[in-house]
Amino acid sequence: AFYRFLVLFFNCLLTFGSYFCFDIPSVLQDQFQGNLTCANSTATNGTGECVEGLGMTPQQYNLLYAIYAWTNAVVVIMAGFLIDKLGNRFGVFLFSFLTVLGSTIFALGSHFKGTVYLLPLMLTGRLLFGSGNGSLTIVQNRITAVWFKGKELALAFGLTLAFSRLGSVLNFLLTQRVEAQYGIQWTLWGGTFLCVLGFLAAIMVSTLDKVGMKQLGLDGAIQEESKKVRVQDLGKLSLRYWLLVLTIMFFYNGIFPFIADASKFIQDKYSDYSQKEAAYIAGAVYDSSLVLSAVVGILIDYVGLRGVFAVGCAALTLPVFALLAFTFVPPLVSTIWLGVTYSFAAASMWPSIPLVVPQATLGTAMGLATSVQMIGIGISNLIVGQMLGTKSSDAKIPLWRWQHMMIFMLANTLACIVTAVGLNIVDQRQGGTLNKSTKRSQATQDPPAPSSDTAPLLEEDGPHPEPINS
Repeated sequence: AFYRFLVLFFNCLLTFGSYFCFDIPSVLQDQFQGNLTCANSTATNGTGECVEGLGMTPQQYNLLYAIYAWTNAVVVIMAGFLIDKLGNRFGVFLFSFLTVLGSTIFALGSHFKGTVYLLPLMLTGRLLFGSGNGSLTIVQNRITAVWFKGKELALAFGLTLAFSRLGSVLNFLLTQRVEAQYGIQWTLWGGTFLCVLGFLAAIMVSTLDKVGMKQLGLDGAIQEESKKVRVQDLGKLSLRYWLLVLTIMFFYNGIFPFIADASKFIQDKYSDYSQKEAAYIAGAVYDSSLVLSAVVGILIDYVGLRGVFAVGCAALTLPVFALLAFTFVPPLVSTIWLGVTYSFAAASMWPSIPLVVPQATLGTAMGLATSVQMIGIGISNLIVGQMLGTKSSDAKIPLWRWQHMMIFMLANTLACIVTAVGLNIVDQRQGGTLNKSTKRSQATQDPPAPSSDTAPLLEEDGPHPEPINS
């Protein structure tokens, strides 16, 4: 058990730096969309102050998030298949390197403000960064599933999410201060440095995974199963899997596009907040997730009810966007509330995937799920960019435009409820696996089958004394 959690610790560190980098544009939205120079400028950010920045339009700014999502949508399917075929160690090195390379080009692009090279360089950086970060999350989830399936699976997923969100939280707490003191260029280079630390964690987790698998005598079995993975296996994925994927997509369509513009929204609608305060409030989504992820994981491991939680957290998200759209309730209430429902969604939805797909094709299934999720988020980011307008957003964006954006978030959440209800109905007809606790799921599993391309790599039954079964 100690070795299993040691692997988990370094596995959690894989995405700490990349999640810090991912939402830097959200915290510095005013700077990304600010004036190239404040000399003789009459444009302000709605507070009467001129903000000097990179001079992007709202559409160009949202494109930074859209291209990340679109890149994930294309790359992660192939990445998941390659991980299944070539193993976790191949994936962890390749994709952590891509996050470093992408964040480096993104930071380099900021030095070309006012030129035609700014946007192409920054988009290229986000493209490579997205190729690495989305795929790195698949490797991370696959390593977690291999070491914790039948054990503390939801807890382990919750802890990896908590570490990732720690990076996001620190971004919302520190980035604006760092930018005010050192400027936007050095701030982006600081994010690149954190991605380098993630690459060092990749070396550690790869080493621990290799040594651990050899000690357990599972290295050869895993390689043998990996050779059997075929593209045709995608056709064997069940209806439960596809409903789960759609549920994830619709829920996240309301989370990430909102967070990308939340800081600007808070400043525009609630005029009492500075940029720093708005960033803190927007970051409360991740604060709540950071605090609750491990606890929620333990709860779901104990009681099960993953499908029920999926419906419940989507239903309880509806009032969040209604409050933001039509009331002036302090926005901190809504962002904390959203963080709570997000914690339950992440701990119930993603750990359900290993329960409905064969172990040997888990990477491919995770990649396909991430792809569909990112297609949805990418489309949502583009729609939001159009809703908010294409003119320079140094001035306030009208409230009615923000209301249209929140109604769009409400529509996605309603679609999530519909697919989650369908998921529960289908799951109940097929044995109710998703709503069982971990112990009851293990008790009702079939005995280990002879080697086949659909059999789990790590059998949970039997009197094995190894740490992975402790």
